[in-house]
Amino acid sequence: MTYCEVTLPVGEEQADLLSDALMELGALSVSVEDRFGDTAQEQALYGEPGMPPPKGAWAQSLLRALFEGEAQADAALAALLAEDLLPDLQDVQQSTVEDRDWVRLTQSQFQPVSIADALWIVPSWHEPPAADVPIIRLDPGLAFGTGTHPTTRLCLEWLARQKLRGQSVLDYGCGSGILAIAAAKFGADPVVGVDIDTDAVQATETNAAANAVTLQSGLPDRVAGARFDIVVANILSAPLKLLAPAITAHVRPGGWLVLSGILERQAEELIAAYAPHCALQIDKSLDGWVCLAGRTHP
Repeated sequence: MTYCEVTLPVGEEQADLLSDALMELGALSVSVEDRFGDTAQEQALYGEPGMPPPKGAWAQSLLRALFEGEAQADAALAALLAEDLLPDLQDVQQSTVEDRDWVRLTQSQFQPVSIADALWIVPSWHEPPAADVPIIRLDPGLAFGTGTHPTTRLCLEWLARQKLRGQSVLDYGCGSGILAIAAAKFGADPVVGVDIDTDAVQATETNAAANAVTLQSGLPDRVAGARFDIVVANILSAPLKLLAPAITAHVRPGGWLVLSGILERQAEELIAAYAPHCALQIDKSLDGWVCLAGRTHP
């Protein structure tokens, strides 16, 4: 099997946001390198004695994103264009690369993460820390959600602040199942995770079993007509806008809706899109991303 690698030249201010967005859009891995590496214009990113303080990224970088195939790469680029994260496809290149276990290679980068001193996310290939708070052992598989991405952290921190015992929770777009599992660890019941991706459904079921929590998972039609005390949806802004009526239909009157996967500049647009159904406000922001939360209209 061959994979498709997409190479994008980006400026310093875009590197982090585009890296995050590509991962959310299904990239197996994203690397960042100096666009002018090994040339006379190469930039020393890390400071040395007598030099100015180091910057967070190169002035001009190359992002290399790996996808399962050309179709997935094309879909991701189309989404970036639709979200105005890319002005055009000038200088964007695609190439094929030989087969390797890229998913496992990428996973090796992830370390245990503490969430608001209330929860630990520990990849399955690490030993868990000694802690008096719930621990989630996680194997993302081919699904998004390791706890390291700002949008996931923001949702986890929101859940950690709530009194979830006995509350019903729906994780809409569950990915690895991390939000659904966290809700169950905090005492929510029942908990359901749904996703349009069958790999995500499988990852959620596997991770739930590994963490000894009880939840249901499946495709979105599994929850047709069902309402919940809390609905969490951590997906990108375009599908969130499109799915506003469908997502809010799953929140009981006066229940909580929590949305993430939203850039700070997109927040007001999402708040307006959901205004007929729910009074959303910015809960917190992190690294250019926001979490919106609010109660649906009674």
